[in-house]
Amino acid sequence: MKRAAFLLMVLPSLLGAAETRMTAAEFDAYTRGKTFYYGSAGSPYGGEEYLEGRRVRWSFLDGDCKDGQWYEEAGLICFVYDDNPDPQCWSFERAASGLVARFQNDPSQSLLYEVEQSGEPLLCLGPKIGV
Repeated sequence: MKRAAFLLMVLPSLLGAAETRMTAAEFDAYTRGKTFYYGSAGSPYGGEEYLEGRRVRWSFLDGDCKDGQWYEEAGLICFVYDDNPDPQCWSFERAASGLVARFQNDPSQSLLYEVEQSGEPLLCLGPKIGV
C-alpha cells in the first residue's frame, strides 16, 4: 500500500520530466538552417524550412509554400505566416527519434513528429498565375 501511494505521488513528476519543452534557444539551435519533414498518424504531414532570423517557410508538400516567422510566447513556439497572422502555437520536445510537436491551440487535434531533416530547401513551385 505504501509503495502504491509513493508511486502515485512520484508518477506525475516523472511523466512531466519526460516531456520537457524545448526553449526558444534550444529550438533555434536545433532547427536553424535545416528543413524538417513531419508526419502525423503514420502519414506525411508537411515540411518546414527554418531560416536565419526566426523566419520559416511551410508547405503541406504540395509545392505551395507559405513564408512566416516564429517567436516564443509563454514557453511555446508560435508561428505566424504572411497569409495568416493568427498565431499557431506549439510545444516542441526532443525525443530519441527527433522533434515531437504538440499543437497548443487544440492539443487533441495535432501531434507531429520529425520524419526527416535535410540541409536542402523546400520544393516551392512559386506563385500561381493565370486565369
